[in-house]
Amino acid sequence: MKWIYLAVSVALYLKMLVLPNFVETIEPLLVDTVVAETGVPNAVSGIILRNRLYDTCFEVIVFTLSIMGVKFLLADEQPSPTVHQFTDAPSIVLARLGATITALVGIELAIRGHLSPGGGFAAGVAGGTAIGLVAITSSSVWMEGIYKRWRAASIEKISVLVFLICAIFSLVGLELPQGELGNLVSGGWIAPLNIIVAAKVALGSWAVILMFIRYRGLL
Repeated sequence: MKWIYLAVSVALYLKMLVLPNFVETIEPLLVDTVVAETGVPNAVSGIILRNRLYDTCFEVIVFTLSIMGVKFLLADEQPSPTVHQFTDAPSIVLARLGATITALVGIELAIRGHLSPGGGFAAGVAGGTAIGLVAITSSSVWMEGIYKRWRAASIEKISVLVFLICAIFSLVGLELPQGELGNLVSGGWIAPLNIIVAAKVALGSWAVILMFIRYRGLL
């Protein structure tokens, strides 16, 4: 089997070197049409949160079900007696500095994701990464206390409902004013949906991180 894998790898490498790479290009007219219809310069956000919003609703639901699945699978396990964390000062400082930068990037992606590369899902991943960096340098008890104090679990569930309600309004034709192309307040429902998705993904990632720390002792 190793020789087969090697032969396939060599053949693939030769194909990339010798044969021309045919790439279908998207006509600029199509991109311009999407931008004009959605009212946002970021055509990707326009497609995800308007042209195929129906699919995006199910992506949010799938992410929610994934979090519920993690809770279900770990419910019967015993909490880990040991939690692995950074203890040396340089690592803690660097991790928390990275968390601060990543959190700011996440906020930027959520607010301006319809104007530049980014969006709700990318912003949520950045927020979850920031939370993970804080988690590996802080007490798990403190992290859970913050999670409960701010009612993050309730906010996450509410964000899903708010997203679906806003999506239904958009799907039935109840659009917000598009505003001027390129402005921060533009694109109808796209900008608010980006922010809601970012909050949902970040809070969901927080819940999963806490569960893995509690039951597995590591991330």
